Amino acid sequence: QVQLVESGGGLMQAGGSLRLSCVASGLTFSTYALAWFRQAPGKEREFVAGISWGGIATNYADSVKGRFTISRDNAKNTVYLQMNTLDPDDTAVYYCAANPFGRGSRTQGEYDYWGQGTQVTVSS
Repeated sequence: QVQLVESGGGLMQAGGSLRLSCVASGLTFSTYALAWFRQAPGKEREFVAGISWGGIATNYADSVKGRFTISRDNAKNTVYLQMNTLDPDDTAVYYCAANPFGRGSRTQGEYDYWGQGTQVTVSS
């Protein structure tokens, strides 16, 4: 079956950096768009960044544009989220998601598969 497993979360001070990874199995990775979403305590899950199945197009939430970078390595079935200049408002559980032949959109309903999430906590 399809599995998405996130890692790389943790506790970081404001201004620091983290890199999240999500390894996929059970699917033809190169044909899937991937995205990162996050959910902070008491808030709805929101889009963070997406990358198209071909890896050409990327898409970012305004709140992370210029600080976060999404990338993929099809040889490793892995999508990454490099997070720089972290802010306490970035504290959330981060989820990766996969959508066949997608463009990395912001729409959660387009994603067929989801990981279990990894916690990112940014202290001030």
